Amino acid sequence: MPLTLWRDISPIGQPLRRPTNKSPHVLIVGGGVTGLISSWVLLDRGYRVTIVSSAWASDEQRLTSQIAGALWEFPPAVCGQHTDKISLAHSKHWSMTAYHIWDGIASIPALSEASGVRMMPSDFFFPDPVDSDKAQVEKMTEIMASGVRGFYRGADIIDERGVDPAYGAVDAYELMAPVIDTDKAMGWLMELVEGKGANLVTETLNDDLVEIEDELRERFDADVIINCTGLHAQVLAGDESVYPIRGGLIRVINDGSDFPKVDAALTITADAAHSSNEIIFLVPRNDNILLIGGITEPHEWDLDLTLDTPIIRRMRQRCEKFLPGLENARLDPEYPLAQGLRPFRGQNVRVERELRRTGSRIVHSYGHGGAGWSLSFGCAQDVAMLVDEALDGIPARPMSETVFERKAAGFQRRR
Repeated sequence: MPLTLWRDISPIGQPLRRPTNKSPHVLIVGGGVTGLISSWVLLDRGYRVTIVSSAWASDEQRLTSQIAGALWEFPPAVCGQHTDKISLAHSKHWSMTAYHIWDGIASIPALSEASGVRMMPSDFFFPDPVDSDKAQVEKMTEIMASGVRGFYRGADIIDERGVDPAYGAVDAYELMAPVIDTDKAMGWLMELVEGKGANLVTETLNDDLVEIEDELRERFDADVIINCTGLHAQVLAGDESVYPIRGGLIRVINDGSDFPKVDAALTITADAAHSSNEIIFLVPRNDNILLIGGITEPHEWDLDLTLDTPIIRRMRQRCEKFLPGLENARLDPEYPLAQGLRPFRGQNVRVERELRRTGSRIVHSYGHGGAGWSLSFGCAQDVAMLVDEALDGIPARPMSETVFERKAAGFQRRR
């Protein structure tokens, strides 16, 4: 049974199950969306939680979780790059768990406002009929059967959204999807987990966790360590397959005065366009900001993009051709360009116990790429299950052996 809002987790600043002095203590490394939501799930199960992070969400120096487009997507996501079959099978399950929880949060006006989470039409456009591409037919069929709200397929969406017919889109479908204002959501999540009892510690760790596991557990009196460090897992998990995919988003004013207000997410995915260089990603961030994207630059570590960087100029020109009127858009004067490094890895998302050391009580959750928000609660549910296994002394196993078991077992409270 999937993790469920109100039954298993509560968006109220106190834990569903209060810990005692004898409750297990979990040390979470990483203060992004993956670390915070893993904390939330464990806190509501009655665990004591400490989060260690080198930095926290702020408006001065934004984390990757804040820079993310944060449009919920059924895998594979807009930017593509999700090719590992085991990880993809897990991710489809994870994404639907997250979908229903974000939907539940957005359904309560006060929670929606506080958290920055809204449900919004999300439209996917295709340069060829969906029926002509077997992979797209399979993906659409899975989406229709998944339990998302508001699915509709029809080429009339192209005209309804003002897409230029000359751009080449010939087919489309729509669904209701969570769209998250990440600055607001990260602040809300931090406040929430602190209210539930999490202890936040600012510290940078620069060693493989396997090498310092005993020292960390002793210093923090921790029973289990969870690694949610994104790109830094290259070091902390000794995983040389971790690499960045640089992304950039232009932020423009979306108040209806310069172009018709965009009130739906509009995308052409990399797999639909058969090219990561032809992505269209237009997402209303909040009532007044529209995100224009996107780009994928594997193995680029430097955050030195500007509005005049050629790939950013081409990105904007592509979106302006797709949606006439965008050429009149005014930049957000305070924050015109967001850029960040999506944390990918060779075999995509890893939610797995440490396998290099027998008896280790390290659990990993990293490599989410551009889908950290979309997979968040589903991954956190599996993290909680792996924590339970570690505490019960069950031997660690690779993800490839557990994909079907995890889906069937669902979420059970630890007793």
